[in-house]
Amino acid sequence: QVQLVESGGGLVQAGGSLRLSCAASGIILSINSMGWYRQAPGKQRELVAVVTSSRGTNYADSVKGRFTIARDNANVFLQMNSLKPEDTAVYYCGATIMFRDYWGQGTQVTVSS
Repeated sequence: QVQLVESGGGLVQAGGSLRLSCAASGIILSINSMGWYRQAPGKQRELVAVVTSSRGTNYADSVKGRFTIARDNANVFLQMNSLKPEDTAVYYCGATIMFRDYWGQGTQVTVSS
């Protein structure tokens, strides 16, 4: 059984920074992708950033230049700078491992204006 555990959310003022971490544990033979998604109240879950198996990265247009994703083995990190109130959401770590999708429990990020 694979588990994803996130940490690092919290409350920050606009313009501030936060770093999210996600650790995958369990029997992991290959990781197809690991990334971060977010869901704001009343909205659908959306991709924030993802690292592919070839270590390429993709970002949502809304976070380009402000957020940086990095992966180290079975851990993935999201450095969030210049945070805006519209970044407020529950952030989920998501991974496709051995072609199955897994999700973390989510961590709240709140950006005050």
